[in-house]
This record gives sequence, C-alpha cells and structure tokens, in this order.
Amino acid sequence: MKTFSNEIVLATHNSGKLLALQKIFSEYKLLSLDDIGFNLDIDENQPSFLGNAEKKATAVFQAINRPVLADDSGLTIDALGGFPGVMTHRFLGENASDEERNLELIHRLDQLPIHTDRTARFVCCLVYRNEEGITASSGEIVGRIARAPRGQNGFGFDPIFELADGRTLAELSPEEKIKLDARRLAAERLEAQIRLSDLRYRGHFKNE
Repeated sequence: MKTFSNEIVLATHNSGKLLALQKIFSEYKLLSLDDIGFNLDIDENQPSFLGNAEKKATAVFQAINRPVLADDSGLTIDALGGFPGVMTHRFLGENASDEERNLELIHRLDQLPIHTDRTARFVCCLVYRNEEGITASSGEIVGRIARAPRGQNGFGFDPIFELADGRTLAELSPEEKIKLDARRLAAERLEAQIRLSDLRYRGHFKNE
C-alpha cells in the first residue's frame, strides 16, 4: 500500500540546484543527498539525458526506499550530431573550464562550411521515482551557437548560446533568463504531475 510523504530526495549534492527546485516544489520538502548522508557514486553512462536521470533516480530509490527526484541536462548541437549531449560537462575532461569548453565548440563549428546551421538546444530531463514507478518530464530551449562568447550574466554555455533576438543567455537579466530555463520548464511540468497524483491518493485515503 502506498504511504504518503511530502519529502522528496533530490539526487544531487548541489545546493544551488536544490534551492532552485525547492521554489517550484513548494508543497514538498526537498532533501539533498548530503542531507540524508548518501555517498554512493552513480556512473552516468547512459546514452541519453533521460537514461541518466532514470538510472540515478532508480539507484537512489532502491538504496533508500523513499521518493527520489533526479535530473540530467546538457547542450546538443545539431550540426555536430547532437554533441556534446550527455558528455556536456566532461567532453574536454573533468578539469576543463567553461571558457575552454565554449571556445572548443565554437572552433568545431567554425571548421564546418560557413553557412552551416548552428542550431543548439539546452535540454533537461527530470525523473521522479517512487514505489509506483517512474514519472518523467523534460524541458528544452532552442537557440544557436554564437561565433564568439558575449555577456557577463551567465555561466557554463550561457555566453555562447544565442537566442532568436540575437542576445546570448549571458546577456539576459536574471528575470529574463529564469523564464527560459529548461530545468524550470521540466520541473513545473513534473511537479504538476506529482501533485495531481498525490491529491488523488490523499482523496482516496480519506474515503477509506
């Protein structure tokens, strides 16, 4: 029998990610892996963002038997066959800087014919795992890779991710950027699904 809890373990040690998602999952209490003392290393070796998110969520759930939320995200570039994809944060090695990764991607595109489509996508997949199974959601924003980094307001690939209006994500204000955030879009969709499921459960529980 399903037992209801408003606590969800977020499969991350990143306090910033925890804070951002807690604002969206406001009816729940999110706990990080640090909060529960979970230190198992999970190899993210799946070929897709969804696969990695499912693997993390399932591994943590099986270890603690509590509802778990996990994500995987990254950048895909059409002209490079979806690269860097699941290797987004490590295609130049674990110790490469954001600037080094950005310049390498620009360099790879610059080696292609000048009229090559530079379309790119930020993708985030979120997975919720509990005793009933898996619920998944995704968010995506589409832009293109700029020919040079621009902007001071971002991090990661923000300075080279150019929107339709010609600005990079690093040239947006924080308020403008959050409206486009792929993780926020995925989280809002998933939170709505989870909340509806829990409301149905609690309604049924009260009638027993």
